[in-house]
Amino acid sequence: MEKPLDLDAVQAFVLAADMRSFTRAAEALDSTQSAVSLKIKKLEQRLARRLLERTPRSVQLSTDGVQFLPLARQLLAVHERALGQLQADRVRFSVGISDHVAGNDFAAVLAQVNRHDPAVVIEVRIAPSREVMQQYLRGELDAAIVRREPHDTDGQLVIQERIGWFAAPGWQQRPGEPLRLATFSTTCRIRDLALQRLDEAGIAWAEVFIGGGIHAVGAAVTAGLAVSALLVRTAPPGAVEVGARLGLPSLPLAQVVLHSRLDQARTRDMLRVLVAAIKAA
Repeated sequence: MEKPLDLDAVQAFVLAADMRSFTRAAEALDSTQSAVSLKIKKLEQRLARRLLERTPRSVQLSTDGVQFLPLARQLLAVHERALGQLQADRVRFSVGISDHVAGNDFAAVLAQVNRHDPAVVIEVRIAPSREVMQQYLRGELDAAIVRREPHDTDGQLVIQERIGWFAAPGWQQRPGEPLRLATFSTTCRIRDLALQRLDEAGIAWAEVFIGGGIHAVGAAVTAGLAVSALLVRTAPPGAVEVGARLGLPSLPLAQVVLHSRLDQARTRDMLRVLVAAIKAA
């Protein structure tokens, strides 16, 4: 009888393939990049196939890796179902995520998390950072992933994200008119920061679209109505940065942090996978 595959190695391969990064896979597994790389190397040796093509900047599936990936997912799914039969109690937790953090590929993020442990139910709430933090502080959420407020030192740093000025391709500023802006609600810190920087630079502006969420503002940008200050991950597909062309002031990096009161191993594990998937998106 042949020696069975190492499920930990199979899981490491799937995460590295999904996140296109050994570093992100290691974060999801609470391990190290070298340990993940070694596990995958041993799996490749066991299969006598090269599964991943490694470059200094990315990880890509090889031809054999493309073939093995769905089989690896099936293997992990069967394993989870077997465990689920013995663990009758479903585990659930709630997490709030800033709409600035969720980005445009959040469906893929959730799919990765769900594949990791389908028996864990995650209640996800998407809202502005301040609203998410208020819910967390009231005890309505078990975890929160938000943009850090100025002078706030709480929370575990997840990523630093660049903020840029975005518009539709070919968007032109009308001579002699204020800069047309699409902004978030008046409670949005990024809106406050962008307007402050414009005022400091002496640039006249006018809000022509005020949307309650990232998708509404993104739609206004895509339609060519206005320019908007957005995190790079939330800029709508096809939008271009116009800050340099229009002489707009630079904007600081946004720090995204994690707050959590989870204490169960399975929920902490799922939250770690969620954070790694967001970083990889």
